[in-house]
Amino acid sequence: MNIEFNLDELKVTDRLPSPSGTALAIMQLVQRSDATVQQVSQLVKVDPALSGRILRFANSAAFGARRPIADVQTAVMMMGMQTVRNFALSLSLIGNSGSGHCRRFNYEAYWSRSLAVSVSIAAITARETTVVPAESFTLGLLSDIGSLALATAWPDIYDECLGAAEGERLLALESERFAIDHKVLSHILLADWGFPAIFLDALKLSFEKKIEGFNRTADFARQLIFARLIGNYCVADEQLRAVMWTELTAKAALHAMDESALLRFIDETVELWHDWGKLIDVKTDVRDSLVKNAAPEPALPGLSLLLVDDDPMMLARFSKQLAAAGNQVATCRNGESAMKYIIEHKPQLVITDWRMKPMDGLALCKALRASAFGKNIYLIMLTSTEDEDALVEAFDAGIDDYVTKPVSLRVLLARLRAGQRIVTLQNELEKESQDIKRYTAELAAANRRLKSMANTDILTGLPNRRYAMARLEQESATAQRSNQPLSVLMLDLDHFKSVNDSLGHDVGDQVLVHAASLMRENVRTSDIVCRLGGEEFLIIAPNTDGTTAVLLAERIRNAIERNQPERIELRCPVTVSIGVAGSKGAKPSWKELMKRSDNALYLAKQGGRNGSRLDSSS
Repeated sequence: MNIEFNLDELKVTDRLPSPSGTALAIMQLVQRSDATVQQVSQLVKVDPALSGRILRFANSAAFGARRPIADVQTAVMMMGMQTVRNFALSLSLIGNSGSGHCRRFNYEAYWSRSLAVSVSIAAITARETTVVPAESFTLGLLSDIGSLALATAWPDIYDECLGAAEGERLLALESERFAIDHKVLSHILLADWGFPAIFLDALKLSFEKKIEGFNRTADFARQLIFARLIGNYCVADEQLRAVMWTELTAKAALHAMDESALLRFIDETVELWHDWGKLIDVKTDVRDSLVKNAAPEPALPGLSLLLVDDDPMMLARFSKQLAAAGNQVATCRNGESAMKYIIEHKPQLVITDWRMKPMDGLALCKALRASAFGKNIYLIMLTSTEDEDALVEAFDAGIDDYVTKPVSLRVLLARLRAGQRIVTLQNELEKESQDIKRYTAELAAANRRLKSMANTDILTGLPNRRYAMARLEQESATAQRSNQPLSVLMLDLDHFKSVNDSLGHDVGDQVLVHAASLMRENVRTSDIVCRLGGEEFLIIAPNTDGTTAVLLAERIRNAIERNQPERIELRCPVTVSIGVAGSKGAKPSWKELMKRSDNALYLAKQGGRNGSRLDSSS
């Protein structure tokens, strides 16, 4: 369906996978017409990790540099600013979305498979030139970003979808719950991030798997399908690999590979896959985790707490006693090891001694309160002093409570119970917050479905007249701002009334659905096909002048004439008359454009039907 999915509501809630930091700055800079290689290079240099990865990428087999590239500016110049931009975008998304809240969505397996696809498509495009391998690498990495977006934006609802369905059934369930599926959302996100049209068109074709003819876009789409199959093969277990091998060899034949050549290619791809996994922090040993994540085990009673002290006797004594009270207890000997443990395991409560080396308890408290993951951890300080100034300093650093040494177990347990009440309250508030987010997401999804229904023609599945008028006004405003051309095609099926009169409205409906399907298949990705009502259709062609729009009209007319409905005995073939009108910038207005295309349609009808006519003033 061509109805546009509105990203604005998700962008403002910051729930979509999105670039940040250096990557976002690079994306914003490259969008400027006056951006220079030097400016992009300076931004890359700000991030040492990105600098190293850019240099590795520039010297990789995927890029195919003829000589070693040693400095960032040369790398940016050789790769091109758009390639650097897209690569930085990919790394940023990986860093921001390595984990999440959707329980059944396997984040590690998702990025592992995506990396396998990206390495595969880069290697394939290096063998069979369609696009630059370095650019295809990025598309492969982000080609399934829609599934990550659904898991990120609506983790609870998408978890239910993943639990209820797999494969193609999952797409239907996604459309039912979100009014969009992950393939369409992938396409929308990549378009929003500024990926080239050939990437978007090829990706759409590879999803639909309806590829005809041999041109650059079609060839790239076939390469994407092959790369996706190799990516699935990389992460599959041995049993599944055996099942996949037949299809893989059949697809390999289309790329001039026999079985031995395919084996060599896969071996090389897997080696690169592991190398790139180490480079960009993506695990490539997650085959077993592709199985649905099991439901988490219920938490044990009591608190998940960390005890930090450099006294081994203290740790041994109190860890045993706190565990006996029903808590899950872990121990660390200093602030540095405690910080690492907290990052990985996120305990609910931390009990820490003050005086330790190399990082003491006060520094640990300050570091936790300065981080997003440590703001809500309940902190109890163990101290041998009751000096007011020292205690004020400790509370300013972020502690919630303190216990003086020598520590009384009875007092410590009492403080823990107080802490537990706070932790329980925080958990309840978090649950309420999650429930509100869930209800909001469900309401937003329901509103999108209702909006989609209100803007959709039930019979053909195309956008209806209401959507057509609103979208045409929007595209006209865009054309006016950018001084770009805009064309409108008005289409009318010839002699359609005779079909309804002689064969009945059921057959007439079949003819309408058939014609609508052909129109959808023969327009470009950027064109919008709508049904105005009855046998009348409208196609909006952004950034297209009248002369080019006539070529589009002729392609559609020929397709309808050549592909007649099957199993219907019509008295005369289905044909279409098309009126075309074009504008540039603000002239004429969209209403006048509609009127002119309608006049051109009338002339096409008068000229004998089954033809297209361009408005004389276009």
